[in-house]
Amino acid sequence: MTTAAAATIPPFHLAFPVHDLSAARAFYGGLLGCPEGRSSPDWIDFNFYGHQIVAHLAPDECANSALSQVDGHGVPVRHFGAVLSIPQWEALAAKLKAAGTEFVIEPYIRFKGEPGEQATMFFRDPSGNAVEIKAFASLESLFAK
Repeated sequence: MTTAAAATIPPFHLAFPVHDLSAARAFYGGLLGCPEGRSSPDWIDFNFYGHQIVAHLAPDECANSALSQVDGHGVPVRHFGAVLSIPQWEALAAKLKAAGTEFVIEPYIRFKGEPGEQATMFFRDPSGNAVEIKAFASLESLFAK
């Protein structure tokens, strides 16, 4: 993927269940710093790094997903996230650590020295939804084999 192609990618939309909108607002809006968009008593839109995510109040739908073994780590099969720059990723990792975030997978570098080298970390929101935040030194490596 070229940098120009990355700049023209349309935003995605993702809706997901949460057990408590106040907790979702504190997590996504407060901790992750995602600006809030529209909301109702049943849902909240967030600007997740230029993408629209919507937390829907649906407590019965919240559950931890199964894990898949990847590089010796139990990766939550159902997860979403964003690809940031290395400085953004480092700043967010430091912020999450300072806030006492419990990581599913602690921040680390995968494929070090190989095509597709990336920084990654996994954590869960208060409703158990898994979030992965990645970073590449160059977006050209996003789909590298």
